[in-house]
Amino acid sequence: MEPCKEIEAEHPPFFRVYKDGTVERYIAIGFIPSGHHPEAGATSKDVVIAPETGVSVRLYLPDPLPSGKLPIVVYFHGGGFCIGSAFSSHHPYVASLVAEARAVGVSVEYRLAPEHPVPAGHYDSWTALQWVVRQAEAGPEAEPWLAEHGDFHRLFLAGESAGANHAHHMAMAASGAPAFGPLPAGGLPVRFVGLVLVHPAFSEPEAKLEDEPLWRVVCPTTTLPDDPIINFMAQSAPEIDRLACDRVLVCVAEKDKMRNVGRLYYEVLVRRGWRGAAEIVETEGENHAFHFFAPHSNKAKHLMEKIVSFINQS
Repeated sequence: MEPCKEIEAEHPPFFRVYKDGTVERYIAIGFIPSGHHPEAGATSKDVVIAPETGVSVRLYLPDPLPSGKLPIVVYFHGGGFCIGSAFSSHHPYVASLVAEARAVGVSVEYRLAPEHPVPAGHYDSWTALQWVVRQAEAGPEAEPWLAEHGDFHRLFLAGESAGANHAHHMAMAASGAPAFGPLPAGGLPVRFVGLVLVHPAFSEPEAKLEDEPLWRVVCPTTTLPDDPIINFMAQSAPEIDRLACDRVLVCVAEKDKMRNVGRLYYEVLVRRGWRGAAEIVETEGENHAFHFFAPHSNKAKHLMEKIVSFINQS
């Protein structure tokens, strides 16, 4: 019988860390195969883009496929930087989003903490975003779903919770102001139209390490409160009004503990006279990521309609 292992730290509902370094997640994540998804109205396939790290994407096309070029939505899943997957928990949502928006979807599978501490996943997301923009000029070697059906002049970055944090940082990096660290050499310019942040995971501007115990585990090198990865108002953070896109949509939920910091994101853009158009949508009476737990509810459908409308404005 295996001896009882000593626990180093517990962070329900996410994971338990043992003193020998092993990690046990409380929620098992099953794999949903790619393919045709008639219940959602989309078709998907998986592409490994960085074999050395395992960074992958799940690509989506709406079914039936419209004529002409379609907007491209690069989506980053949430899960506290430590759970979730483009291949399981977030697959139904992205498939539905692609079907409703009539867009090409790119759902990013990045590495998770604590095995791969933040910002490893952010660098994975940048690798995926670079792969997407390279397909515009890749010629015969290009991924056909993107090259043949995607409109690279209508590129959107989107995510929920920790994925919204990723989307923000990808947008800032694309705007020439990366906050998670220096970018690898040889990158291509990323031009995007809009940014969608749903229930974004940021800390309060004055948060201390003792206020963010999970963050201390997923990002051991954190410098809270002056940590630009989790605090977009940190002294060392680039100003968010440097965002080089046309539009930003921030979605918050009334009962979400991150509601106020989401509203602050929107208010800072407006207050500083950002050149683009910022919108905010608040769902009354709901909590964080409610649309995943009740995707067929009227409020979840309303939120989906807002996001689809935002994408289709282009």
